[in-house]
Amino acid sequence: MASQPQIPKEMRAIQVVEFNKPYKINTVPVPQPSELAPLDLLVKVAVASNCHTDQMVSEGVFGRPLPQTASHEGSGTVVATGADVKGFAVGDRVMCGIPFHPCGSCKDCLGPESQKQYCMQLEGHIGVQRDGCFADYVKCDSRSTTKLPDAVTFQSAAPLACAGRTVWRAVLQAGLKKGEWLGIVGSGGGLGHLGVQFAKALGLQVVGVDARDEGLELSKHYGADIVADARKGKEGVVKEVHAVTNGEGVDATVNLSDHQDAAAIACAVTKMHGTMVQIAQPDNIVIPFPEIIFRDIRVRGSLISSAEESKSMLDCIAEHGVTVTTQPFQGLDKIGELTELVHGGKLKGKAIIIVDPEQVEHEKKIGAKF
Repeated sequence: MASQPQIPKEMRAIQVVEFNKPYKINTVPVPQPSELAPLDLLVKVAVASNCHTDQMVSEGVFGRPLPQTASHEGSGTVVATGADVKGFAVGDRVMCGIPFHPCGSCKDCLGPESQKQYCMQLEGHIGVQRDGCFADYVKCDSRSTTKLPDAVTFQSAAPLACAGRTVWRAVLQAGLKKGEWLGIVGSGGGLGHLGVQFAKALGLQVVGVDARDEGLELSKHYGADIVADARKGKEGVVKEVHAVTNGEGVDATVNLSDHQDAAAIACAVTKMHGTMVQIAQPDNIVIPFPEIIFRDIRVRGSLISSAEESKSMLDCIAEHGVTVTTQPFQGLDKIGELTELVHGGKLKGKAIIIVDPEQVEHEKKIGAKF
C-alpha cells in the first residue's frame, strides 16, 4: 500500500469571485484528511478541463455563493481516503466524480444503477455548487469517481469526466445496434469528436453535422462516415443524410448543439419513429410539432454516466484507442489565455490546464497513451 503523502495546508485555486467577471487565482486552504466524510476522496489534481458549464457557473446561473473554485472536469491521484471508502487506495489514478454526496435514500439512489446520478437531493456537483478541479487538490465522492486503466492518460481523463461521460451515455441511450446509423449534431466540438469515436467503436455508422470549418474537419478526422455542413440549412442537411440512408434518415440522433435550429435539424435527419437524444442545454428546445406528432420522433434527455457506465467508457477507450483532442495550457496561471481561446470560437476539442506536470510525466512509465 502506498504511504500517506504529505499534504500542504494551502494551495492555489482558480475561482469565480464575482459573476460575469474574470477568474481570480487565490490562495485557499487544502482539504485535510481529517475533514473527509466517510466516502470522500482527496485527489491531487494532475489535469483540469474547461467545460461549457464553467461559463454558466461564472454567469451565476446556479446561484452558488462566491468564491467558487471552477472546473468540474478533473483527473489526478488519490492522496487520502475517507474511513468507509472501498475500491480506492492512496496512489490510485482517477477520473474525478462530479456528483457529491447523493442522499442514498431516494428512488434514484435506490433504483437502477444507471440512474443513481439523477439524485436531486445530493449536496451538489464539484465545480458547480462545490469547489472544483482548477486547484492543486480537490475533494470528490468515491461513489462517482472512476479508476483509470493504465492506458488512459490524465490529459484525456479530465475532459472525459463530464464531456466523455455525457456523450458516452447519450450514444448508449440512442439504443442502436452495430451497423445502424447515428447522427451527431455538433459532431466537431468537445463532446462531438468523442461521440463520433465512441459510436465507431460500438460499430455504428456516423453522420456528423457541424457548422464550423474546424468542427467539420475534426468530424472527418475522427471517422464520421458522412459530414454535413449545418450552414446549408435544414433542407440541405436532410438531403445529404437521406442520400446515404435510403431516403429514411438516421436511426437515431444525438444533439450536442445549443444553436436555435439544432434540435429541429436533429429531428429532421432522424427517420420516422426514431430517437433524438437531447444533450445541449439552451433556454428553450425548439422542435416543429410535425416532427413529434406526424413523424413520431421520440425525444429524450440524458445526463452524465453512472458509475458503471463511466467504467465501461474507460474500458472502451483503453480497448479501442479513443483519443481526446485537447489544447493544453501549462499551469493555473494560464487561465486567462485559456478563457480567451474558449471565447474566441477557434477551439478544437477541449481546453485543459496541466496542474501537476510531474504526474503527467510519471504516468508515461506505466504505458498511458490514450
